Amino acid sequence: MTNTRTTTAQRGLCSEFPFVLPRGYVDESGEVHREGVMRLATARDEISPQSDPRVRANPAYLTVLLLERTVVSLGSLHEVGGYVIENLFASDLAFLQDLYRRINQEGHSEAAVTCPECAHDFTVDVSGDAPGES
Repeated sequence: MTNTRTTTAQRGLCSEFPFVLPRGYVDESGEVHREGVMRLATARDEISPQSDPRVRANPAYLTVLLLERTVVSLGSLHEVGGYVIENLFASDLAFLQDLYRRINQEGHSEAAVTCPECAHDFTVDVSGDAPGES
């Protein structure tokens, strides 16, 4: 069996992006899951949900389906299904939506920022550790 992560990395294309949620998903037993991986979306990922009746009834549900398809791991969960995405805190959902947009439209998980103190411009990887953590 070929390891697609190694093969992809050898070709220079990063197709999976690790992340740390700001708050984390809390499962039924109270365990918090914050570290995960999101993969690049395919055309099928974006097209298939368009015909889903839940999206037709509520276009905002498209976000849930896109994230359900592209978040490949979250903590020790065996599966990241719609139930998990639907039960994320709003700040975590917003974080994942932004990460999805960055990696699929801009091709990376970095953001250009400017220091408010010295006006120095630099780049920050937004998929990394949550603020205040090392």
